[in-house]
Amino acid sequence: MSQFHSGPQFSRWRTFFWPIKRQELKKLVPMLLIFFFISFDYHVLRNLKDTLVVTAKYSGAEVIPFIKVWVMFPGALLFTYIFTRLSNRFARETVFYAMISIFLLFFFVFTFFVYPIRESLHPHAMADSLEAILPLGFKGMIAMFRNWSFTAFYVMAELWSNIILSMLFWGFANQVTRISEAKRFYGLFGIGLNVSGVAAGQASVFLCSNAYNPNLPFGADAWEQSLTLLVSLVLLSGGLAMVLFRWLNKEVLTDINYYNPAETKTQRDSVGKLSMRASFAYLLRSKYLLSIALIVISYNLVINLVEVVWKHQIKELYPNPSDYNLYMNQITIWTGILATVTALLISGNAVRKFGWTFTALLTPTILFVTSLGFFGFFFFKPYLADVTMSLLGAAPLAIVVFFGSMQNVLSRAAKYTVFDATKEMAFVPLGAECKLKGKAVIDGVCSRLGKSGGSVIHQSLLLTFATITASAPYVAGFLLAIIVIWIGATRVLGKQFSALTAPAQPAPPAEAVPIFDGALQEPRTALN
Repeated sequence: MSQFHSGPQFSRWRTFFWPIKRQELKKLVPMLLIFFFISFDYHVLRNLKDTLVVTAKYSGAEVIPFIKVWVMFPGALLFTYIFTRLSNRFARETVFYAMISIFLLFFFVFTFFVYPIRESLHPHAMADSLEAILPLGFKGMIAMFRNWSFTAFYVMAELWSNIILSMLFWGFANQVTRISEAKRFYGLFGIGLNVSGVAAGQASVFLCSNAYNPNLPFGADAWEQSLTLLVSLVLLSGGLAMVLFRWLNKEVLTDINYYNPAETKTQRDSVGKLSMRASFAYLLRSKYLLSIALIVISYNLVINLVEVVWKHQIKELYPNPSDYNLYMNQITIWTGILATVTALLISGNAVRKFGWTFTALLTPTILFVTSLGFFGFFFFKPYLADVTMSLLGAAPLAIVVFFGSMQNVLSRAAKYTVFDATKEMAFVPLGAECKLKGKAVIDGVCSRLGKSGGSVIHQSLLLTFATITASAPYVAGFLLAIIVIWIGATRVLGKQFSALTAPAQPAPPAEAVPIFDGALQEPRTALN
């Protein structure tokens, strides 16, 4: 045990706000900064991708389910395969640089070479012919094909969250963080994500509020100039993350006080070769990993189901790309502010005071309550015109967008704090093999499976009912059923997590403590 992990307890207030020893700052601060820069890119890209595909010519929110089914899920499988192949051949640090470089290169090429000539690249004539012969329910699929370069950008921006943020950073953090550190560090990592959301939102709002500047050597209109500047910030932030990652590996993790491979059980040689088949085998044969996978799938199903309906309403209220992106970034700012407060006051303290299960149940509970409110106002929108105009001075559409935005802010704030922290904490007690292979599949494929599953539901309903409005009641029914399953899986996982992390009892027999070998076995208790 490192000398850094002994000593007196913190004071009451320091335990609440900053339970970090001074010696640990050399490790924690660069990890927080890396997380900040990667998360900054995530927030900028998340709003850009929605703006591009939703406000594109002859497009709308209907395109999102088709992209996630026909392009996103295959893309997630491909990049997970690339990640596992690179992990078999190269060191962890090399894989980190290679994966980030692939993404940054794509965003550079799209912004400076593809977007300026997009109209000549997009097959509008063929798309018009398809619209003339196919039913209205295929509008989203045709828009996905028509604006194929925007579709590619959407896929790469969405995969930044799964591959770079979840698999690369959190996989790295789980490998180099002790369980005693995780209970204190992971709540604070949420602060980096939330502060980056505020910073990304402010930067985007500033850049999208500017009129067209003819003195700039790029961009044919104000939106194209904003897009170019925002992607430039993404490239700069990604580069800074790689520089900090190099310093951390060279100057900090070479010190046994900060990282002891034997103590954290993350030696690469003990893990062996990774393969997609072996990774899925670990997942399917472990009740513990299946519970984590079900929670991740459920979250992504729920958030995808409700967001498509919400973004459809925003498109009706803000059809202009700059206005749409401006509004979405204002939502990001409020989400970041609320999530930061939550991370400081609730996230880490809830785990320490009330336990893992209670904290993990906060996210599905919030989504359940806020989704009821949003869909309630959505369904009664046609009957509220006189009431909303007389009492609130706003049209029913604006009220529905407001309540959908409130639902999104609350649910995202919960996701960025208590959900992410508890999910990642669930991986920490596992052995190296189970942790690496299970996490690769859960973050690389299961999260995408959840989003694609939600998109399959939306796509099927759109092909049946033609419009998002007509299919919304069925979407609400699926959403509530999935949340119930999510709550059940969380309770099952909570019992197993408690067994794995419970302190050993001194009384004989010595074997009567929770056992987990890190491979295929479930948590169990040895019998006399």
